[in-house]
Amino acid sequence: MKKFFFIAALTAVSSALFAQKDTVLVESPTVVLSKDTTLTAIAPDSATLAQQRKDLEAAKDTSDGFRFKTVDSVAITSVKDQNRSGTCWAYSTLGFLESEVLRIKKKEVDLAEMFVVSKTMMDRATYCVRMYNEPHFAAGGSAYDVIYCMKHYGLVPQQAMPGIRYGSSPADTLPVHGELDKVAGGYVKALTGLKKLTPVWKEGLQAIYDTYLGKCPEEFKYEGKKYTPQSFVESLGLDADDYVSLTSYTHHPFYQTFALEVPDNWRMDQMYNLPIDELMRVIDNAIANGYTLAWGADVSEIGFTRKGIGVVPNDEKGADITGSDMAKWVGMTKDKQKEELTKKPLPEKEITQEMRQQAYDNWETTDDHGMQIFGTAKDQNGKRYYMVKNSWGTMRSDYKGIWYISEAFMKYKTNDVLVHKNAIPEDIRTKLGL
Repeated sequence: MKKFFFIAALTAVSSALFAQKDTVLVESPTVVLSKDTTLTAIAPDSATLAQQRKDLEAAKDTSDGFRFKTVDSVAITSVKDQNRSGTCWAYSTLGFLESEVLRIKKKEVDLAEMFVVSKTMMDRATYCVRMYNEPHFAAGGSAYDVIYCMKHYGLVPQQAMPGIRYGSSPADTLPVHGELDKVAGGYVKALTGLKKLTPVWKEGLQAIYDTYLGKCPEEFKYEGKKYTPQSFVESLGLDADDYVSLTSYTHHPFYQTFALEVPDNWRMDQMYNLPIDELMRVIDNAIANGYTLAWGADVSEIGFTRKGIGVVPNDEKGADITGSDMAKWVGMTKDKQKEELTKKPLPEKEITQEMRQQAYDNWETTDDHGMQIFGTAKDQNGKRYYMVKNSWGTMRSDYKGIWYISEAFMKYKTNDVLVHKNAIPEDIRTKLGL
């Protein structure tokens, strides 16, 4: 009988083999199908093999770790490092305003955080002294503090006030405010024990901030032009009245304003109150239309990691969702449980308005940290996340200073956002009377 020889490419065979995680590509020998039929198999060429390996890697649904693909992103400036200072509110909101300048003027600017810190701390000290240091003087602040500073004092570029005066080594180029905060806090506390104040106490406190941060400039040159802090703001196209704060809690009526009761909102910024689903619509609409948001949040939760992830895993059912033996799970330390719950995509809690309120009322949700929301992404399973710029430098997370925050975390742990009023959907603006 005649023998038939067939030359067959193994692309389909190889693809099937690639479904096995540890497949090794080898050249296939001749395979005998029957006495009278022989298939001579020839392995794909090197270029085909390389592409197949690439396709296999892209198709892997890894059991551990997160993989993200950007869906939508608004332009931001570089990630900064607040280092050892309680000034996240200044970094996050100035980053937000830097993105606004990119949007409005199509130019990049680096705004000086310590100008805002100096002005804000002097105002906060004045408030605390008038209130006999109740609430206590502290280094925290809110996004509104930056907007207030911009409106009443202006802003300056980083080169006009670097704000670092501790030394010249590389280690001295980042903020370290432990000593400054103690000295300034001690000064304010000492004043509250007196029966009468002199008219120069503010000059003494200002001297402390000037010593540690440098003096706030009244005039400076930038790109060959002379500015005051106020005229510099005008040159950037920024208007403080364009920005509004939004929150979502049920202890005040929706679609009205109230001062959110957290310690760092000491200026009593009036925030518009929205149902949480509408607040989420504002965030989505802003990103979709080229706006970012300054974000005030609670990051003390088990689902917020130093590696760049923010999720709300069901820690009460930790053993079930991680596939751990219950006895083993119970015996884990809290840190180990956190590691298990945040090392890969897992089911999350369903967040409601009531859960948000309960967490706020019982102090589970606190006023911890400020960051900047600028985009959306999806993980390897198609789950949606928000992209957030942090101010902890680029070396402390797996994503070079960017955090990926799940929708559940955003709904649950958002205290407030600051956004341009035009980024709010029209129907919601109408409800708010904007």
